Amino acid sequence: MAIVDSWTSARAARQVLSLAHKLLSERGQANSLGLAHDLIGRMGALPVDAWPAVFDRLAADFNPVPDAVLRAAQAYADAPGTETLRQLTDVSEPPRQELFRRLNRAPGGTGTLVRMRRRLLEGLSSHPDWRMVDADLLHLLSSWFNPGFLEMRQVDWHSPAHLLEQIIRHEAVHAIDGWDDLRRRLLPDRRLFAFFHPQLPNEPLIFVEIALLPDMPDAIAPLIGKRSEPMPPNSFKAAVFYSISNCEPGLRGVSLGNFLIKRVAEHLRQELPRLKQFCTLSPIPGFAAWLQAIRATDDESAALSALSGLKPAQRARTAEALARLKHHTPAELASPGALDDEALQADLRRLAAVYLIAQTPLPGGDPVARFHLDNGARLERLNPGGDRSAKGLKQSHGMMVNYLYDLDRIEQHHEAFTQGEIATARAVGGLL
Repeated sequence: MAIVDSWTSARAARQVLSLAHKLLSERGQANSLGLAHDLIGRMGALPVDAWPAVFDRLAADFNPVPDAVLRAAQAYADAPGTETLRQLTDVSEPPRQELFRRLNRAPGGTGTLVRMRRRLLEGLSSHPDWRMVDADLLHLLSSWFNPGFLEMRQVDWHSPAHLLEQIIRHEAVHAIDGWDDLRRRLLPDRRLFAFFHPQLPNEPLIFVEIALLPDMPDAIAPLIGKRSEPMPPNSFKAAVFYSISNCEPGLRGVSLGNFLIKRVAEHLRQELPRLKQFCTLSPIPGFAAWLQAIRATDDESAALSALSGLKPAQRARTAEALARLKHHTPAELASPGALDDEALQADLRRLAAVYLIAQTPLPGGDPVARFHLDNGARLERLNPGGDRSAKGLKQSHGMMVNYLYDLDRIEQHHEAFTQGEIATARAVGGLL
C-alpha cells in the first residue's frame, strides 16, 4: 500500500509540474486562464507527501538562464539605457514569478498561492534550496497584499457566524473561551477590526482587539474577563490594543499588522474624538527565556557587555539584580507566589527594562517589542503582575508592558528605531 501511495503522489507531482510548464509556455490569455484553472484544481488535490517534489523542481527548473543574464548584464554595462535595462530585467527574473502571476489571475489563484507558501514554510528549514521559491512568493505576495488593496472591517456580534468562528480559532495572544467570552469582547466598549483581501473576502488575514477605557491599563485580566461590566461611553479616554493575531501563516513576512494598527487608530480618532491616548497592553514573550539564558551562562559579565547601549553603571546594577536572583530557581520565578515579593519584582522590572531597551535592537530581541517599536510606538510603562495566567508567568514572569502610540510622533520614533534608538519614557529608562 505504501508503494502504491508513493507512486500516486509522484504521479500527481509530475502532473502538476507538467501543467506548470505548459502554463508558462502558453501565449493566449484565454488558454492561460483555462490551464491556470486546471493547475489550481490539481494543486488543491495534491497529496501532502507530493509537495516536496514540486518544491524541489520549482527551485531547480524555473530559474533564469545564467548565460543569458550574463550577456544582458554586459550589454547594460556597455550601454546603460532603457532597452538594455529592460532586457536585463526580463532575463534575470525567475520564470517562477511569471508562473505565480498567471496562477494569481485565475479564480482561486491567490488563495492557492498563499496556501502553497504555508506548506513551503513548514519544510523550509530542512530544504534550504526552497528559499529561492519562498523569496519569489514573498516578493509577489507583498505586492498583492499591499495595505492599499486591503479592506478594513469592524467585526461585531452581528458578523457572520463563520467569521466569528475564525476569530475564536485564530486568537493567538489571549485565547477566547467560547461564545460568551467572544460576546464580551464585542460589546460597545470593545472593538475588533480585521483586514480582508478582495480575493479572500471571507477570510480575515489579521485582526486587532481594542478596549476603550478611562486610563492606560496595567493588567490584562480585567480586559478579558468575560463577566466584567462594560464601561460607559463618556468614560472612553484610552484606546488599548491588547491583542493582534495573524490568521494566515502563508503571509508570514508580509507587513500587515503595523498598517492595521495605524488605520484603526485613525478610524477611532474620528469616531471618538474624546480619545486622548492610543496604547497597548502587551506581553513580553521572550523575557523569561532570555533571562534564563543569561543566568545559565558561565560569564554573565560578558553576556551583559554584549548588550547595546548599556553604560558601565547600568551593567553593574543589572549584574546586582541578577546576583539577587540566584536565590530563586526558574520555577520559583514563574510561580504565583513570586508576584507578592516586592524586592523580587523590583529586580525583575529592572531586568525587563534592560531586555526591552538593550536587547530589542539585537538578534533575538523580543518580537512583540520589535513590532511595536519599529511601528513607531514608545516604550511607556512596565507592569509587574500584569499577566498572572500560567502562560504569562512562564513566558515573562507575569510582566507586561504598555507601548504608547503618539500619532504625531510615529514616524519620528520609527526612524529612530531604524537607527538602533528606542523611544522610551523616563519611567522605564530610569530603571536601567
